[in-house]
Amino acid sequence: MFIHFHPFKPFLKRETRRIIVGTLPPPRFCTKEYKEKDVLFCYGSKDGLLWQILDKIYKLNLIYDNSKIAIEQRKEFLIKEKLGICDIVDSCKRAKIDASDIGMEEVVLRDILKYLRDYPNINTIIFTGGYCKNSPEYFLRKVLKEKNIKFEIVDDNIPKVHKFEYDNRIFKTISLTSPSNAANRSIGANPYYKKQKQININYTTFDFRLEQYEKVFKFKELMN
Repeated sequence: MFIHFHPFKPFLKRETRRIIVGTLPPPRFCTKEYKEKDVLFCYGSKDGLLWQILDKIYKLNLIYDNSKIAIEQRKEFLIKEKLGICDIVDSCKRAKIDASDIGMEEVVLRDILKYLRDYPNINTIIFTGGYCKNSPEYFLRKVLKEKNIKFEIVDDNIPKVHKFEYDNRIFKTISLTSPSNAANRSIGANPYYKKQKQININYTTFDFRLEQYEKVFKFKELMN
């Protein structure tokens, strides 16, 4: 069994208000067998789309390589926007060495509730994926259920919005379509995507995500 651990600590500051929560980066970030355009930071895989989408939304002109400058660009952006990253999985075991969430076994979680207590300005959790087995939302729901904390639906449209109360605070969660290319198949089956594709043949799965992420990150319509 391959032991897959998270190589990056949570990126959180006292002023952090919104946190991005996923599971684990690809196994090569554990073995340090990086690709040329990997950034050695959270969501730094060249195959992932999170930073590409944020780059497009905020016009960041990010560098995509193994350099320290690339890392600092992303940290500066997160601090400016009062964003943090706190993936919920600390480690797991895998029979097959890949990055799929469903393949994770004997999962060890980070103490996400402790981070929420320790950083009192956090009010929003942004999941990098919808609800399914071994997704970040799946694990948070599991933790909340163990603590008898209600997880309530606020908006059932995509991206779905929930809320829960903890530490005398109300937290909102937003479940984005995954930035992994593995989600392209489910996007292709989405009625909205199909409609947009009929209107504009050049409409892509990246455009689908871009619209959704822009609503959450830039316009903050779902934050109020």
